[in-house]
Amino acid sequence: MNYKFTGAKLLLYQNGRFSAEEKDLYVADGVIQAVLEPGEVPDPVTEKRTFTRIDASGRLIMPGLINMHTHAYMTLLRNYADDVDFGEWLFNRISPAEDRITPEDAYAGNLLAFAEMIRSGTTSYVDMHMFKGQSSAAASAAGMRAFIGRGLVGNDLYTEGLSRFEEALEEQAECDSTLISFTLAPHAIYTCSPKFYEQVAKEAEKRGMLKQTHLSESRTEVSDCLKKYGKTPVEIMQDTGFLDGGAILAHCVHMQPGDIEIIQKSGSTVVTNPASNAKLGNGFAPVKDFLNQGVNLCLGTDGTASNNTLNMFREMGLLSLIHKGISEDPTALSAQQVLKAVTVNAAKALGQEDRLGVIKEGAEADLIFLDLKSPNMYPLNDVVSSLVYSSNGSEVCDVMIQGRFVMKNRSLTTIDLERVYRVVERYKSR
Repeated sequence: MNYKFTGAKLLLYQNGRFSAEEKDLYVADGVIQAVLEPGEVPDPVTEKRTFTRIDASGRLIMPGLINMHTHAYMTLLRNYADDVDFGEWLFNRISPAEDRITPEDAYAGNLLAFAEMIRSGTTSYVDMHMFKGQSSAAASAAGMRAFIGRGLVGNDLYTEGLSRFEEALEEQAECDSTLISFTLAPHAIYTCSPKFYEQVAKEAEKRGMLKQTHLSESRTEVSDCLKKYGKTPVEIMQDTGFLDGGAILAHCVHMQPGDIEIIQKSGSTVVTNPASNAKLGNGFAPVKDFLNQGVNLCLGTDGTASNNTLNMFREMGLLSLIHKGISEDPTALSAQQVLKAVTVNAAKALGQEDRLGVIKEGAEADLIFLDLKSPNMYPLNDVVSSLVYSSNGSEVCDVMIQGRFVMKNRSLTTIDLERVYRVVERYKSR
């Protein structure tokens, strides 16, 4: 179905800044067909199409948010392992619980994640998962735009790492959704050898796939890497070629001298996860240094086992407030910079510039509609500030992905939540 939206304010990105302007918005065949002044006559091709007109007065239409790092299936473990240190959390609590997850559980966990994402305005996400086929199948059913990778571990990709690698390639071959892209996703330097990273880098280059990994998340990870290899995790990534052509690097909390320069020169993206890093006691990434040195900065929630939400509006506010506080600089991480991290910068990291993260002719119609009369948004003195400092996700009333409404009037259209809850409860009981 094609749509013409009138009366709404559109969040537009021009000359490096966001602003809200009232425009008419035309959506056809899953993409933005035109952005016109109110009442302006479209070009003859657009004018000949049939559009369903929707009065969106009182709404802000903006690009859907992009969560650049998460583990969607881990909604099953929300609030399961809190208030413990990182090693206890990962190795003694989360890993054993993951071993009890079935494919049916994982599918339901993904759908639960998508319900939360959609309701809080996320339309695209980058995921590292553990269960072949469940992530892509659930994303396809929910209508989510996904960039997913099977978590890979081992010392050699073609021996003990082969089964997971083959699973990743099989899932890619079996998926026919245009909304789903695949990445190669070695887990971390403490579960993958430098040789493994080098092999993955070569496979990614050969196959034209994006790369993602966890990097320098904890002090222990960095110190152990220095002891074992005499180099930082970032230097290992450089030596193995994993950074060549750019990679998506989650966390990057504990940077050593020279690390940031290496990341910047490689064209790689840093995805900061402030809530997860704070909750696990891992500290805060040097975000101001990343920005000052020209690193492409994005934002992610991480999984709900460590966040414990997938709400990107909450994460946006935390990102700015945390770094203003720890730097004692109220100008740090402006609302404009934060909003870029979840839209324009994210699209750049994914190779989707001008297709995602913006409202412009030819871009994908991944759009969210916010109620500007929400009490916490009123009065609307500055739209961008309101989105970062006042919004909490409850203002999202409609969500569209590739021109299809996946939520309408705050009701999900693609996910049966009650059915999802029943499966999740069965897993919880185990």
